[in-house]
Amino acid sequence: MPAGPVAVSRLGSEETSREPQNIRAATWLLRQPGGQVMVVTPRRDFSSEILTQLVADPDVVHHTWRGFNASSFDGQRVIYAWPDRKHLNDVWGAEADALVVIEWNENETAEWIADARPIQLLAEGIVQSPEKERSGALEPLPNGIDGILAYVADMAAGYSTGLKWNEEDKLKADMMNCPDRWLPVTVEQVRAMCRQLGMSPEDVDTIADLVQRRKDGRRFNVRSSYRTFHFN
Repeated sequence: MPAGPVAVSRLGSEETSREPQNIRAATWLLRQPGGQVMVVTPRRDFSSEILTQLVADPDVVHHTWRGFNASSFDGQRVIYAWPDRKHLNDVWGAEADALVVIEWNENETAEWIADARPIQLLAEGIVQSPEKERSGALEPLPNGIDGILAYVADMAAGYSTGLKWNEEDKLKADMMNCPDRWLPVTVEQVRAMCRQLGMSPEDVDTIADLVQRRKDGRRFNVRSSYRTFHFN
C-alpha cells in the first residue's frame, strides 16, 4: 500500500450528484503534504467540474488507465478516480505520498477497503481509518493446501511483481494432477487464506480464479517442465 495516507471518497445515500464526492476527494488530497498532484481517470474525457479544473492546471499530471503504470505514483499525491477491482489491484505497493480513491461501485472496493483501511470521506464527515483488528486464525485447509498456499505466498513476497509464472504453473499442475486434493475446499476458503497470508489482491484473484476454473471443469495449459509436477 502507499507509504503516505490513504482515503476513499464515497457517495452519500442522499446525494444525487457525484460532484460533492469528487470535491471531498480533491479537497482532502490538496491538504496533504507531498509531491506533484496526479489525477488518474478511466478515459481522457470525464464528467467532473472539480477534476476538470485540476487537470487544467499545468502543474497537475493527468493519466488514464490506458498504458497506466502504478509505479508512476511514487512521490506523488494521487486522485484515483472510479477504479474497478482490477485497477485497484494495480496500485498495490505503489509508493504515493498520498492517495485518494473516488469510489464508483461498493462491490468493487469492499475488499480493498477491508485490507487498506483508508480514511473514509463521507457526506456526513471524515471517518478516520480504524486500527487493524487482529483477525482470528482461519480453519486449516485440508490435504496440505494451507501449506501450499503459504509456500506460494512466500515465493510471491520475494518478487516486486508478485506471483511468477512458474509458481502459477506449479499450482495449475497440482490442481490437474491431484484433483482430489482441491475438491473439499471452496473458492471463498482459498481466497480468505490467501488474504490472511498477505498476498497482493492481484495474486489473490489469480489463485481464486484457478480454483474456480477447475471447479468449472476447465483444464490448464502447463509448460512441459511442470506438466507432471505436484506438491508433496
